[in-house]
Amino acid sequence: MKKLRQSLADRAAAFVHDWSIPRQLAGQSVQSKAAESELSRGLRPRLEQADTVGTSVCPFCAVGCGQLIYAKNGRPIHIEGDPRSPVNQGTLCPKGASTLGVLLSPQRINTVLYRAPNATEWEERPLDWAMERIAQLTKQTRDETFVETLPDGRVVNHTLGVGSLGGATLDNEENYLIKKLFNGGLGIVNVENQARI
Repeated sequence: MKKLRQSLADRAAAFVHDWSIPRQLAGQSVQSKAAESELSRGLRPRLEQADTVGTSVCPFCAVGCGQLIYAKNGRPIHIEGDPRSPVNQGTLCPKGASTLGVLLSPQRINTVLYRAPNATEWEERPLDWAMERIAQLTKQTRDETFVETLPDGRVVNHTLGVGSLGGATLDNEENYLIKKLFNGGLGIVNVENQARI
């Protein structure tokens, strides 16, 4: 019991000695070494480990905040706001600040998954196959549902069989091109964007 008490007393003394509050209360400046502890002296910034720094744009909304992506051996280790960006000037909202977690999540799907009609299991497919299939099905549906004129003779050249819902990360220029392609090129009437900004 005496050893236990001595051990606890030693640990408490070491803690108080290493704790910055008593040093600061004794008059040492909080901006000096008084605020350091044994643990904090050994800490190093994660960014020192990075061998590459790249730039990106946050994927979560149409604001387009600039990001710096720090990587080591080709794998991201940290993401922060880019202070050179006139949009966010180095800041990120909570969504933007979570980009690294989303990027490295083990639950993130990085392959094309396809489930055939009436199938119960998903199967992996190549991206080229998926893009070709989407193009073929879009053209097939458009061709099958395309209306050139209404019964009263008015020319409409449209389809109601295909629609487009854009994401919040699309900017004005991308939405303009989508509208031109889908309305003018394919005759799709239902073109919408879910942007919240």
